Amino acid sequence: MATVRAALLAVVCAALGAGAALAIGHATGLIGGSTTVVVRESPVSGAAGLAAARPVTIASPATGSGGFSPARIFAERSPAVVTVFTFTGGRGSQGSGFIIRADGTILTNAHVITNAGEAPAGTPVKPADQVFVEFSDHDRVPATIVGWDVFDDVGVIRVSPSLHALAVVPLGRSADVVVGEPVAAIGSPLGNEDSLAVGVVSAVGRSIAALTAPHFQLIDAIQIDAPIAHGSSGGPLLDAAGRAIGINAQIRSDAGGPSGIGFAVPIDAARRSLRDLAAGGKAGYAYAGVQTEDVTPSIARYLGLKVTHGALVDRITPGGPAAVAGLRGGTSQAQFQGVAVTRGGDVVTAIDGRPVRTGDDLVRIVTNTLRPGQTAVFSVQRAGRTRSVVIKLGRRPADPQVP
Repeated sequence: MATVRAALLAVVCAALGAGAALAIGHATGLIGGSTTVVVRESPVSGAAGLAAARPVTIASPATGSGGFSPARIFAERSPAVVTVFTFTGGRGSQGSGFIIRADGTILTNAHVITNAGEAPAGTPVKPADQVFVEFSDHDRVPATIVGWDVFDDVGVIRVSPSLHALAVVPLGRSADVVVGEPVAAIGSPLGNEDSLAVGVVSAVGRSIAALTAPHFQLIDAIQIDAPIAHGSSGGPLLDAAGRAIGINAQIRSDAGGPSGIGFAVPIDAARRSLRDLAAGGKAGYAYAGVQTEDVTPSIARYLGLKVTHGALVDRITPGGPAAVAGLRGGTSQAQFQGVAVTRGGDVVTAIDGRPVRTGDDLVRIVTNTLRPGQTAVFSVQRAGRTRSVVIKLGRRPADPQVP
């Protein structure tokens, strides 16, 4: 499912590895969150200096009575975070990953273990020739690639439990994440292994262009202010309980540096990818072949629509499922309040009875609820009348560069 977005920000891969960084003096979770802050009462050295650094825990409803302790999270979870090294044609790169099962299953990003995001349109996505993972004790072992999902930028690799003792990061639920919640990221930014970064969730439910499939939207991405950089991709984003709620994946900035906004793939999406990849090595997504924009009350008044919210169809992919079913795209464009607005397209208001108030809702339902080959009823507004359009959904194109 493709949608149109006008953001022209530079998207920078981030890649984390096996993590450690002790000095945590940055206060986070100021409003609606919780954090552990190291308070230094005086510049004292030696044992007296250690005694002067007393931890202060601030509890909140988001973290529970235990509060948010970055030191505890790091101590408990860093043994399960690994640095991922890949080699293709003699060229090496580095990212991060984290062990999620005792059988050696590791989550990372698709762009860490493949050429996705770098290959030109029409070029098949190919895995790295060799993959190794390095633990916090610097022991390095080979890994095998289970599969990858370019649409949500999820990669799965596996190591043999017989080669190294394994710790595991438990998985949380990204659907439960709230803005202001304190988070920790562990990995290898800029090649600095065993690094910890802390911050808060800046936003949830973000729709961003997938780094490895730019014509498609990664829905429900988690925006964070915890600093991540090159080498952070694939590392875990952890909540106060030390559960993985996301996979650190992108930085967006005007200058392309590490000072931009960080985004993580939601762990609920990674679970879906993991299920498909473990079953058959490929992730399958339903596909309708439409591009949409949001209907707002102001736009509805301007276009004379009888609904105030919905997904306005801009464009129909020729020959796609929506085109075959008779869904209609826009016929012309106009400028309204500084943006281009499409005229003449159908407005999708529901899919199988589930409300559609925005373009993201349409993508979310098709992506997370429906499967390739299923038939869905799209409720649309056309020329002031409600119609039902029955669409037999296809499978997203094999080439992620094709909308």
